Amino acid sequence: MRIQQLDIPGLLLVTPKKHGDQRGFFSETFRADAFAEAAGAVQFVQDNHVLSTQRGVVRGLHFQTPPHAQGKLVRCTRGAILDVGVDIRVGSPTYGQHVAVELSADNWQQLWVPPGFAHGYVTLEDNCEVIYKVTDYYAPECDRGIAWDDPAIAIDWRVPASDVILSEKDKKQPRLQDVAAAFHFASEDS
Repeated sequence: MRIQQLDIPGLLLVTPKKHGDQRGFFSETFRADAFAEAAGAVQFVQDNHVLSTQRGVVRGLHFQTPPHAQGKLVRCTRGAILDVGVDIRVGSPTYGQHVAVELSADNWQQLWVPPGFAHGYVTLEDNCEVIYKVTDYYAPECDRGIAWDDPAIAIDWRVPASDVILSEKDKKQPRLQDVAAAFHFASEDS
């Protein structure tokens, strides 16, 4: 398993090894010891499995506020998605910036999105399946979101806006500038 730091500290790209032969393949998709070495002590409490039947489905940008903030370890097991993490930690040198990576059944990569980041993805193909682990349970009172098309964040979703498919909830999300601060950046020097 290879784990690499992305351009915004805290976001990690995880690439599990796949061992294949004529029967198929075997892969350790998660190892607590290797993950803890790269991400620190993390405890997952739930796995979620999502099917999106059409290309252009945007899910996000979502996050939960403390005390139920969630970290997510996301992978695509069928099809391909563009997965995005947005830094929403007030005071962070990368506040409002994002990282976008393609996750697919072919590249077998995963994205770690820790608490303090909004998360979302778009399906790049029909019939995409996404599985993700979370570090806290869904708490509706802490559920928040940011507009997927916020011009200040400027995400290139790789799908024309006219082709994007959104939930009613995601059609009404506010821009980052209008979201109450839920996370504050703590530098290692503090």
